[in-house]
Amino acid sequence: MGAKGSFSEQAGEFYEPNGDILPLVSAENVLRALFAGEIDRGIFPIENSNGGIVIEAVHAMAKYNFTIEKMFEMDVHHMLLVKPGVTASHIKTISSHDQAIKQCRMYVKRVWGEADIVPYLDTAKAAEDLASGVLPDSTAVIAPRRCAELYELEILEESIQDLKYNFTTFFVAQKTV
Repeated sequence: MGAKGSFSEQAGEFYEPNGDILPLVSAENVLRALFAGEIDRGIFPIENSNGGIVIEAVHAMAKYNFTIEKMFEMDVHHMLLVKPGVTASHIKTISSHDQAIKQCRMYVKRVWGEADIVPYLDTAKAAEDLASGVLPDSTAVIAPRRCAELYELEILEESIQDLKYNFTTFFVAQKTV
């Protein structure tokens, strides 16, 4: 689950360091591909210590039969990313996956109380779309540090999550035989 640069991609690399990672963006896409035999395993987040249950994963899990091979946690740190040269005074909108927004809600409320908050399909997809011009330059996205490098964005602020230790639990799913 997640686009290139996502925490889910990092979880996949952590779990299977020499494996091929196919970014499928949503838990629905991951489980559909697993069920169709297009992938051997699927990795997606199920819960965060601050943001709670990843509701889209729960909805996807209700549709498919699978076996949980493993559960593990990762400490995730969110960055506020902008297009190169954009300053805080130009930001009108904060965009990211709903789960990332939940994990940074007090920061967003305190620092960006006047900004529009716009949920997005995925943290890394928001970064990619900001870099490619799909999202306007007046948007800042909450995304992993890796996205700054991948999409040539600048980090406006680091580790903006509300909890110092911000753990996300991931499932490694296998097709039930």
